Amino acid sequence: MKKFLTLILVIVFVLSLTACGERNNAEVYYLNFKPESAEVYQEIAKKYEEETGVKVKVVTAAANTYEQTLKSEIAKSGAPTIFQVNGPIGYESWKDYCLNIENSDFAKLLSDDTLAIKDREGKGIYAVPYVVEGYGIIYNNAIMKKYFALNGRQTKIDSAEQINNFDTLKAVVEDMTSRKDELGIKGVFASTSMASGEDWRWQTHLLNVPLYYEFKDSEDYADPTIAGLNAKEIAFRFSENYKNIFDLYVNNSATEKGLLGSKSTNDSMAEFALGQVAMVQNGNWAWSQIKDVKGNTVSESDIKFLPIYTGIQGEEKQGICIGTENYLAINKNATEDQQKKSLDFLYWLYSSDIGKDYVTNKLDFITPFKSFSEQELPSDPLAREVVRYMNNSDTDTVPWIFTSFPSDVFKTEVGGQLLEYVQGGKQWNDVQNTVKSMWKSERK
Repeated sequence: MKKFLTLILVIVFVLSLTACGERNNAEVYYLNFKPESAEVYQEIAKKYEEETGVKVKVVTAAANTYEQTLKSEIAKSGAPTIFQVNGPIGYESWKDYCLNIENSDFAKLLSDDTLAIKDREGKGIYAVPYVVEGYGIIYNNAIMKKYFALNGRQTKIDSAEQINNFDTLKAVVEDMTSRKDELGIKGVFASTSMASGEDWRWQTHLLNVPLYYEFKDSEDYADPTIAGLNAKEIAFRFSENYKNIFDLYVNNSATEKGLLGSKSTNDSMAEFALGQVAMVQNGNWAWSQIKDVKGNTVSESDIKFLPIYTGIQGEEKQGICIGTENYLAINKNATEDQQKKSLDFLYWLYSSDIGKDYVTNKLDFITPFKSFSEQELPSDPLAREVVRYMNNSDTDTVPWIFTSFPSDVFKTEVGGQLLEYVQGGKQWNDVQNTVKSMWKSERK
């Protein structure tokens, strides 16, 4: 009898473990990329379970450890069912784990499916962007209005909104520099931050513009990002245009060239927030930096975007740079039930009233989904500017093709060359040659 009872207990124990395992396997497991959003995602998970009964587990990777964490977690039996890939390059690393979700309701929410990550032949949908961002030249319209009200200025236009090419931008900026004392500013542009690790605005975001135009003309691939991903080498045809705008920033900066190597992005944003400069290149994420600076003098209504003009033919129709590095994928190796529950969760988050409220008001995302009305988008001024450019049929936004740059080593080397160029140790030819040679060697 004792042996029989022991056997029964063992069977019950094993069955309970199996049932528990099935319940665990059926839950949604989201490996979150954004540490700043960790608490909000926990709230969302709790709310979703209350609404549907489905448990959502959220694990947030520490800053700058996502790839490492994903490698560790994806190998476990209870692997993430939803994870993030960092653009086309990230997809190449994780494509064996990405489910084709082309026919899912979640993927069909996209306002433009060209934003999704597809395979190299442009087929399927393997990752969906969940937030878009934009960057360009942020300007303080109060200072611009003050300039346009000056007597004897050397430009013929009457407002910043009329700047639509590099020649006009250059004329305005240089005239403003000559009259910066009258305008009460230290320089037209905020400091061109070149400190180590702070040069991403130039070696990545700024370089995006000339290389976009190069890949845009590709005969082999309709998508410029895919063209960049497949480019074994580049001609760097628009090198002089890159130089045009970089020189304009440096020569009309609030800080002398010799001191730029010590300047950070936070320094630049503080200069802008305090009204010491009229312009700064950055993205809509900079709003939090601007509004949180103690002594901020810039009114929300005066914060606007200009496209990054470089002198390329036809740029009068160019908009700001809009894109993302944040894409969600579904684990191909998860069970069908897990995959379905994961897609259901994402659809709820980006289409239900409750989910959209979290996305807009707590995550502060500008989303690429048609389920969001204009009233459901973030209210900060730079986010509104991104939406304005996205919805402007008279301009063409510049996509983020820097997601196809070959490596961080490439970007670091380009940044180093730019710093030496600013300090006088290198010529522009050196910068140009480094961009081409490092692209080729890193891609190889």
